Amino acid sequence: MTLHPDLHLPSPEEMAQLSPEELAARLRGPGGLSGTLGARLGIEMLRATPEELTARMPVEGNRQPAGRLHGGASLALAEELASIGTWLNLDVRRQVGVGVDLSGTHVRGVTSGWVTGTARRAYRGRSVMVWEIELQDEQGRTTTLARCTCNVIAL
Repeated sequence: MTLHPDLHLPSPEEMAQLSPEELAARLRGPGGLSGTLGARLGIEMLRATPEELTARMPVEGNRQPAGRLHGGASLALAEELASIGTWLNLDVRRQVGVGVDLSGTHVRGVTSGWVTGTARRAYRGRSVMVWEIELQDEQGRTTTLARCTCNVIAL
């Protein structure tokens, strides 16, 4: 198993030198999330640390037929944050993190603008990490609460 060929995560040494905003810019820059579902959904990383990540996603292009943000798109944002957060806790030359369990509750519909997701690491073990993710609309109202478990796999 290998990471997507276009995904070039910084080494642990490089990561230690970057601010959360610089790391997010690196993830969304050339070779960042290109070629991934996150890129197709328009996800933009805003801030990233091994403990907490923030990204936003447009509602436009990610709606269900009824005109609201698709729940699957919301959960894809949640898993994208959890997966990248897990990778930021690993040496990606030797390990990869993959989502194995995802659940979410959609508490408010969104029809326009952007949703912003913040993932916080809730548990870090040797072979599993658990993330709690909250998505909010542009008014700061919670739209989705999610939880994602990622397994750590040796390459």
